[in-house]
Amino acid sequence: MYYLCFEKLTKMSLNTSHGIIQPNYDRKTELTAFDETKTGVKGLIEAGITKVPRIFHLPCPANQSQTSKSKSTLPTIDMEDINQDSIKRNEVVEKVKNALETWGFFQIVNHGIPISVLEDAKKGIIGFFEQDTDVKKQWYTRDGTGKTKVVYNSNFDLYAAPVTNWRDSFYCAMAPDPPQPNDLPLPCREIWPDYSSQMMKLGCCVFELISEALGLNPKHLYDMGCAEGLALLGHYYPSCPQPELTIGTPEHADNDFITILLQDDVGGLQVFHENQWTDVPPIPGALVVNAGDLLQA
Repeated sequence: MYYLCFEKLTKMSLNTSHGIIQPNYDRKTELTAFDETKTGVKGLIEAGITKVPRIFHLPCPANQSQTSKSKSTLPTIDMEDINQDSIKRNEVVEKVKNALETWGFFQIVNHGIPISVLEDAKKGIIGFFEQDTDVKKQWYTRDGTGKTKVVYNSNFDLYAAPVTNWRDSFYCAMAPDPPQPNDLPLPCREIWPDYSSQMMKLGCCVFELISEALGLNPKHLYDMGCAEGLALLGHYYPSCPQPELTIGTPEHADNDFITILLQDDVGGLQVFHENQWTDVPPIPGALVVNAGDLLQA
C-alpha cells in the first residue's frame, strides 16, 4: 500500500521551540473532553482560545538536533519524457537510486499530473476541513476497522501519544475497494476519484523506476503487490496562538511502501538528512516521494 498525503499548513513550523508539560493534571480527562467535541483543533480556534491547552505542550528541554537545519537541498528529479527517451529514463533511474540511497526522499516535477488537478485536490482538502461543524462531525470517528470509508479525527493516536499534535486529519482508502461517490464528503466527491486515479498511475511509474534502480525487472515491485492499495491522508494545521509550545507533526517514519506528498505554498515540511533537519520549500507542481518502512524492509 502507498499513501498520498495532502498538507494544509499554516505559518507554524513543524519543528518549534518546546514548552513545558505541567504534570499535575488529569491528562486522560482532558483528552476525552477534547475528543468528545468532535471538532478537533479547528474547533478550539473557533471557540476563541488564546492559550494552547496542556495536552498539546511539548516536553522540555528541546532536542537540539531537531532545531539545527541543514543547508543541503532535497534532490528534484524531472520526469519529463522518461517513457519516450531511453537515455533520459536511465538518467532518472540513476537519480532515483542516488536519492533513495542518500536521502530516502526526492521531489518530482513534470510527472504528468496537471497543476489544475493538484490545485483542485488542495481545494477539496480545505473544503473538507472548513465545512460547517455539524456536517463535518458526521465523519468524526476512531473506528479503525475499515467499516467507515472516511475517517476524520484529530490525532489518530490521541490516547497513546505522549503529546497531542496541533493537527486535524482524515484518512480514506481509495484502492483496492474504492468508496462510492455518496460515501465521500461533498467538497471532495469529484476530485478524490480523479486525483487518486492519476496518483495510482504515477505511483506505479515510481515503482518501476525504483525497481530498475535496484537492478530488477521494471514490474518487480508492482508484481509483489506494492501498488494494490492506495489511501488518501489529509492534514490541516489551524493557526496556533502559541506555536512555540506545540508542533503540527513530530518526527516520524511512514509505515508504507511509498508516500507521495502534495504540499501547499506555505511550507514547514522538513526531512532528516545527515543528522540534521532539512527544509523542503514547496515548488509549484512538485510532489515529494518518501520511501516508507515497508519498501526499506
